[in-house]
Amino acid sequence: MRVRDELRMNVNQQPHMASPYGQPQPGYQGYPQPGYGGGHVPSGYPAQYAPYNGPGSAYQQGPPQGYSPYASFPTKTLATNLVSDLSSSSPLDLGMRGPPTSGAPPVSAAQNYSQFGQGETQNGPPPMGAPPQRLPVSQPYTPAVVNLSGPQPPYDQQFGAPPVSMQQMTNQMASMQVGSTVPSPAGPGYAPPSVSQAPISSAYTPAAPPTFSLTSTAPTQPPPTEAMAQAPPRSYYGAPPPAQQPFPNAAPPFSSTGPTQPQAPPPVSQQSFSQVPPVSQPPFSTSLPPGPTQSYGGPLPPTQPSFPRPPLATSQLSNFPGGPPPTSTPSQLPGGMQPQPPVSQPSPYHSGPPPNTTGFPPQVGAPPRPPLAGMQGPPMASQGPLMAQANHVPPSQPGMPPSPINAALSGPPPQPGMQGYPPQQNGAFGQVRGPQPGYAGPYSGQPNYGAPPAGPAPAPAAPKRLDPDSIPSPIQVIEDDKANKGSEPFTTGVRGQAPPLVTTKFQARDQGNASPRYIRCTAYNVPCNADMAKQSQVPLAAVIKPLATLPPDESLPYLVDHGETGPIRCNRCKAYMCPYMQFIEGGRRFQCGFCSCVTEVPPHYFQHLDHTGKRVDCYDRPELSMGSYEFMATVDYCKNNKIPQPPAFIFLIDVSYNAVKNGMVGIVCQELKTLLDYLPRQNPDVESNIRVGFVTYNKVLHFYNVKASLAQPQMMVVSDVADMFVPLLDGFLVNVSESRMVIESLLDQIPEMFADTRETETVFGPVIQAGLEALKAADCAGKLFVFHSSLPIAEAPGKLKNREDKKLVGTDKEKSLFQPQVSFYNTLAKECVAQGCCVDLFIFPNQYVDVATLGVVPTSTGGSIYKYTYFQASSDQERFLNDLRRDVQKQVGFDAVMRVRTSTGIRATDFFGSFYMSNTTDVELAGLDCDKTVTVEFRHDDKLSEETGALMQCAVLYTSCNGQRRLRIHNMAVNCCSQLADLYRNCETDTIINFFVKYAYRSVLSSPTKNVRDSLVNQCAQILACYRKNCASPSSAGQGSGGTADGKRHTADISQLILPECMKLLPVYLNCVLKSDVLQPGADVSLDDRAYLRQLVSAMDVAESHVFFYPRLLPLQQLDVESMSLPVAVRDSEERLSRGGVYLLENGLNIFLWVGVNAQQELLQNIFGTTAFSQIDPGMTSLPALDNPFSKRLREIIESVRAQRSRYMKLMVVKQEDKLELIFKHFLVEDKSNNGGASYVDFLCHMHKEIRQLLS
Repeated sequence: MRVRDELRMNVNQQPHMASPYGQPQPGYQGYPQPGYGGGHVPSGYPAQYAPYNGPGSAYQQGPPQGYSPYASFPTKTLATNLVSDLSSSSPLDLGMRGPPTSGAPPVSAAQNYSQFGQGETQNGPPPMGAPPQRLPVSQPYTPAVVNLSGPQPPYDQQFGAPPVSMQQMTNQMASMQVGSTVPSPAGPGYAPPSVSQAPISSAYTPAAPPTFSLTSTAPTQPPPTEAMAQAPPRSYYGAPPPAQQPFPNAAPPFSSTGPTQPQAPPPVSQQSFSQVPPVSQPPFSTSLPPGPTQSYGGPLPPTQPSFPRPPLATSQLSNFPGGPPPTSTPSQLPGGMQPQPPVSQPSPYHSGPPPNTTGFPPQVGAPPRPPLAGMQGPPMASQGPLMAQANHVPPSQPGMPPSPINAALSGPPPQPGMQGYPPQQNGAFGQVRGPQPGYAGPYSGQPNYGAPPAGPAPAPAAPKRLDPDSIPSPIQVIEDDKANKGSEPFTTGVRGQAPPLVTTKFQARDQGNASPRYIRCTAYNVPCNADMAKQSQVPLAAVIKPLATLPPDESLPYLVDHGETGPIRCNRCKAYMCPYMQFIEGGRRFQCGFCSCVTEVPPHYFQHLDHTGKRVDCYDRPELSMGSYEFMATVDYCKNNKIPQPPAFIFLIDVSYNAVKNGMVGIVCQELKTLLDYLPRQNPDVESNIRVGFVTYNKVLHFYNVKASLAQPQMMVVSDVADMFVPLLDGFLVNVSESRMVIESLLDQIPEMFADTRETETVFGPVIQAGLEALKAADCAGKLFVFHSSLPIAEAPGKLKNREDKKLVGTDKEKSLFQPQVSFYNTLAKECVAQGCCVDLFIFPNQYVDVATLGVVPTSTGGSIYKYTYFQASSDQERFLNDLRRDVQKQVGFDAVMRVRTSTGIRATDFFGSFYMSNTTDVELAGLDCDKTVTVEFRHDDKLSEETGALMQCAVLYTSCNGQRRLRIHNMAVNCCSQLADLYRNCETDTIINFFVKYAYRSVLSSPTKNVRDSLVNQCAQILACYRKNCASPSSAGQGSGGTADGKRHTADISQLILPECMKLLPVYLNCVLKSDVLQPGADVSLDDRAYLRQLVSAMDVAESHVFFYPRLLPLQQLDVESMSLPVAVRDSEERLSRGGVYLLENGLNIFLWVGVNAQQELLQNIFGTTAFSQIDPGMTSLPALDNPFSKRLREIIESVRAQRSRYMKLMVVKQEDKLELIFKHFLVEDKSNNGGASYVDFLCHMHKEIRQLLS
């Protein structure tokens, strides 16, 4: 049985244009929403959830007092002027039509909604009378359809008595959006993702994907038979455009279980999402595609007119709809009616325990929710099999009000008496939320910061745009993965098994494949042939971090010493012995898993085989049973066939006027006195044998003799910088413990010597040449630590000029700004790599220094760049010193060469990272530290077989910090597949994005940034279009199950955006990359910053790139000081911020502490030691150490977050409405950005349009 669980999305979106603080609409009654003060908007329900948005209990949806949103930063603003598109005569019908002019088509027209049940297909309508059968609790929960349909033209909503005709049913149902989202306890407000298996045992088993729709869970009680009441429609945020009429009738009364106050019908511009079919109308089904997919409900909001790319212009939204279905085929609804899974089933992807019987996690401390009128639940399981449900849609009839046919009826609706709306993140901007950390409210054991008592419903809500909760949420995916994969150890023995996400804390157990801490792949099912790979456009790549640091509960790779003979290798391809080698002929020979060559086993390595063909010592030898291990290398693996010397560290300090004045020189010298005791070493109990040397420079270079026998250090000046040499051999590189007194004397004298310098010019090229010559003279590898402050304009090799020209940004010549301005540094980098000389650059600029050129040597030698713009000792010293300490102390290998071997059928073709390549196969790294990654792209050169899979082996030859030559081996086996659905079922989006961004950031060296952005969007669209066409298309599923031919079915469903389950976050993450400062800079982003970020990202691992492009935002008002767990993060959008809250945002480079203007006094007292918002110092870079549990826990969290990142993150306190808030908002990546980047919702619309163009 082929089953799809997929995300469907209708992006036929008419724009709802509104200002961010539009006035409420008179007479409109929206969903019950907590306002900023926690009271609901007017549906008369008591506020039973914890209030969220600050103390003001009667917050109106207008500008808050004292709050003036930045006009120049319209993060979530929607334009108000494009009203013509919203009029009833607009061409943006989006699949909704008025009454047909001819008679209704016959009900007996072809019905294509096949239902899968026990391997059989059912076509045509089953009897209408029998209610649906609930699936057994043990079945996996799979996600359903989401509809992103647009606003409706004016029409009557009739929800009094059950309809008397098929037509009325159609009209009502087509205008309703019914979801069955079960919120996950760990991340309320998000629908759960799916699994790829459908139940087999029940009579009717469509595993439908979860709707990211605006309605909530389907409760388990039987539906009431009394008249249905209308659920209040969702409003867009802002006033409705003109030229639209309100509904003619007043809304019907609420059902008997809810309040009965009358409500005015909403105007046309508001979406009615959560209306439900009459009692007798069952849900509909389409054939379910193979492969895990997920679909999204609710219309996408409009694209915003200020979004620069033409395809996203609002006026072109009319391209989105797939058009209305032909009237002759009543069942062709573009919305794709999808059957829903039962609510009470535990989802394997759920982030908590199975939902309770109401489909909701229990609300701690919240009174029971009153019923939502118009919500109806599915019949009880005892009421008959689901097979008896109708699977067709009745046609329209003339004279009936037009109905939007795009509303995907995604399952049994909730019913009165149930908690009928999905909890959402933000009280002020969305619906009522469940207990999500991040919102003020009574949680057990948590302080109720900023939460006034719930009051009666305040004024009506203004019309608002689509709730972003109806589209895939990164937070939900992250929380689900933590719940599913964080508790059990991840064993690597299963081939092709996708690991936990980088955001999930897990323990890895090596059972034959490398841990995901060492290797992460974009796909764990590789296409069997090149045609399939080309068709899917999914990149085949691995992000390899050979010397990654492991957590304390995981063991380091074992070191294997085979003595003078060295490691056992394949004779032909030279692959190292690994678990993929097959021993034959009783153990006397082995067949290589990579090239199939048979090699003799050396006599000393021979061992007998057991009855399964394995060596009896298999589990005693790491190279036969582990995915990662090390070999001691013999002298044959050493340069010039001689054992290497221990490496050296050379510190080269700029002593020009700027460097002395800003305090850098004094800070470095003071810190080195203690830091030299912590040089890296193989054995922590043994003293490091790394030697050190010191150079200072401005226009000339000063070398220091610090030999232990001297009483005072000696300085030697080299002024001939054009022909650099080292003036002393003996006494320049010394052992720290032997020369400690002389070294400390030197470090004390350097700041005094240059305290009164007036020299402002510096050199740079000769500085690196000096370090390189010193390492050559000592015949060892090593690392240069260069502390530099300004553009090297002094007369010397590598002299640079200021070429900063903002006018080139956005032009075809922009790429030249990322390229080095002279070739000198490329040649120098090549020489450094040959010697094993790695360069780390600490740069302290006050103006343009041409990082693109200065960074060539660090990024080519495996080094790092650290940038401290406008360095001030008072505020930046802590960050600089922590970076320096970590950089000096971290484990590093020198003079490294890496080669990736693959099994027959694929080969490594491209490499990304900080390294040098002199040929097409060997990655050469003068230094390789524990933070550096190398990203490798693979391509087919032959066919692969599903039986053997695809193998890769990464071998890194390096010199350890105590001078040992070693080989580190990482092996990885992945599956091969001949079906596209299998490929899309086993990808990892975070790794795909890591590959895409490195590919794009390299491309800016040769292409305009606009072309790079367009190619990224195009490839992403091709990936999703291929999935849509080949794995999720109703046409293919319809034909396979006896449905009608392709044409019309395809047309009807092209309006759905269907995303693979494992790639449903691809659009949101890709949008973050497109909006990044490198590809789409704001006016305030310097060229140096862009070059710095480009080089920084090129060597990032997947965890770092993930948080860099989608920062983590933690709501501290929900911090439980008793618990060791962090509050659940919230999505990166201004709408998620409560004025009464305090939030921590981190992106790997910075930590921001955002404080809302209405943050409760107790919270401020606990964090800052003051109760007044106005007294908080925005200039503080560390929190005061207060004696209260909250302060201690918060400081612990900040330290633990810093410890997870490779760079020390400086703390910035951002007060709401302060000027720093613009910087903070730059990292709210789901919003429209100041530099013209689209919001997540807009980009999703654009993506869907691109996909549809490819499909058509």
